[in-house]
Amino acid sequence: LEGDHLFVNKFIYGLRVPFTGKRVLALREVQRGDIIVFRFPVDDPRELHCGSIQYGKDFIKRVVALGGDTVQVRGGLVLVNGKPVPDDTYSQYVDGPKREAEAVRGREFTPEQYQKYWETHGLDRALEFSPPVSGPRDFFGPVTVPPKSFFVMGDNRDRSCDSRYWGPVEQRYLKGRAWFLYWPPSRMKTVL
Repeated sequence: LEGDHLFVNKFIYGLRVPFTGKRVLALREVQRGDIIVFRFPVDDPRELHCGSIQYGKDFIKRVVALGGDTVQVRGGLVLVNGKPVPDDTYSQYVDGPKREAEAVRGREFTPEQYQKYWETHGLDRALEFSPPVSGPRDFFGPVTVPPKSFFVMGDNRDRSCDSRYWGPVEQRYLKGRAWFLYWPPSRMKTVL
């Protein structure tokens, strides 16, 4: 939750070599279901996403898919490579306008353009200028996650600004894995 304080394991995915974007001595790779902390994945400090400037902010989200995976949401069901993601962890979805290629094709988006806008963190801005599409927001994609990138979603799907809006998180933005929530004390626990 906003205002929580936590420890982040910055070593589990490897140590960053300065100025190279490379990591060495990783204990393991990022896996689906990991809760990761990352810097918001844009390089332009003037870009607006989810209604405000997110540049430089740290985000915490759950990894839903890895590089090469195809992701879509159909009727509130998250599908990775055509298979449903167990809903014990992912059970809430956002309501709002559709963001699927079929919904915006009539607005001059082909599936390839949809993928391109999504990969370049521009889908939320591109659709912002399209007339609204009726229907629930639990329809998205399909998109293919680029290599060395992750598709992340918030556990509170109703209010999550995540990869559905602004695209993939490249590995270079990764800070580490959420480890232990220490504040507020009433919520102190290990984060899995």
